[in-house]
Amino acid sequence: MLWSSESQLMMIATASLILLCLACVWLAWIDLRDGIIPDRLNLTVAAAGVVWMAALAGWEQSAFAFCEGMVVGAAVWLLRGLYFKWRKIQGLGLGDVKLLAASAVWIGVAGVPMQLLIASLTALASAGLMQLSNRPVTRQTALPFGPFLAFGLLAVIVLQRRGLIG
Repeated sequence: MLWSSESQLMMIATASLILLCLACVWLAWIDLRDGIIPDRLNLTVAAAGVVWMAALAGWEQSAFAFCEGMVVGAAVWLLRGLYFKWRKIQGLGLGDVKLLAASAVWIGVAGVPMQLLIASLTALASAGLMQLSNRPVTRQTALPFGPFLAFGLLAVIVLQRRGLIG
């Protein structure tokens, strides 16, 4: 039985989404364990996003999504540098910057603020739970942000696909 072109594209989009979910779980685990997000996982997230967008909307829209990712990455990298100049400490790791750039391929520039809101609120809730479980949390406590960004990305994709946000 021959599959239609549309069903093949949906299979490719679904496979890309599954790959994203696996990459998010893997990068969250590595970031929690080692405090680093490997470049290969950020590249996997971005590449899967390009393929996903191409399957759903065509290569032109996919190229546009890739450009949005580059813009977001450049903007967050600049903010990271400005924060370091101001506070003399790194507030956001370079892996987090790359993950935000890769995320924008999936959710666009418009989805990144919601991703950051969800990530920040879940990180804050996590810090609160740590404090409640008698694990001291201070301004100096390092909390890997990658798992929260990954969760925020997946949440925004679900919200966008359901038409709840733009």
